[in-house]
Amino acid sequence: MGCKEALATMKPWFIEALFLALSLAIGWGSSAGTSAQESGSSAVQSGTPSDAELHALGERVIAAQHQDDRASDEYERIERHTMLAGSDRHTVDDKTYRVVPTGTGTLKLLVKDGATQVNEETYRKELRDLEQVLVIASNPNDPREQAVVAKWQKRTKDRKELVDAASRAYRASWGGHESRDGRLLDVLLLEPSPSFQPHSVAEEVLAHARAKVWIDDASGHLVRGEAEIISDVSIGAGIIGKLYRGGRVSLDNKEVAPGVWLASRIQYDFAGRKFFFTFESHEITETSRYRRVGLPAQTLALVRNELARGAIADP
Repeated sequence: MGCKEALATMKPWFIEALFLALSLAIGWGSSAGTSAQESGSSAVQSGTPSDAELHALGERVIAAQHQDDRASDEYERIERHTMLAGSDRHTVDDKTYRVVPTGTGTLKLLVKDGATQVNEETYRKELRDLEQVLVIASNPNDPREQAVVAKWQKRTKDRKELVDAASRAYRASWGGHESRDGRLLDVLLLEPSPSFQPHSVAEEVLAHARAKVWIDDASGHLVRGEAEIISDVSIGAGIIGKLYRGGRVSLDNKEVAPGVWLASRIQYDFAGRKFFFTFESHEITETSRYRRVGLPAQTLALVRNELARGAIADP
């Protein structure tokens, strides 16, 4: 994997591995920890759970995550992507998209560029392109859909392998309880395991990061996750590039429907070097307006109805 590809995949793999990893890490290799850390919410004193209780919590988190993964394939959403730069973190790019599931991924329709809403002609073209994608996705016998499914299956396999690796990369410990927005949250801390041996660039990131997660005590859904790179990550023995210590990523989830928790905000702040050139990356994705659209055939009917009505972009 070259520098460009490695750094391009670093951020999504990083957050996915760290925060899905807790599903498998909780209750295995756990260590007793009693210090509840403050994060702008009130701490609730509680006894440290046993390893068996942590294991049971892990099973609940796994079930909740699988449920959310399945649900996300049937929900469209609005995503605002903001890129920042400089010491004052000024905005250098600001785009808002309508993100629609296609059965084997998503398709983004640009609805706003900065403060400017896309014109009707551009948006209708995007809708027609989406219609064609959904026509293919609705026909499993279409050779084009079979090729897309093959790629999707490979991505699914890569994701599973990364989560499996992450379960070996961390040791979970108890961080106490916190109360936030009227909910009781279980706090867990994930520290790198000294025995973990990475075998890829993405796994190398895991070995150099720690994480803290907040889980809704009542449902087992992930509410918030924070991760930090605690030591430099070398790519290609440092020749290709490096991610510097201090990089951070955070994820916030919200309940978008009864029992369905999906992302509401993701923030990346990284610095590093590609060959001889240093770089910084500061990105924020804010997600709202979740709407269940169903499977591709159902989504196709909705899109065709929008085209017939002459719908315009609505961010």
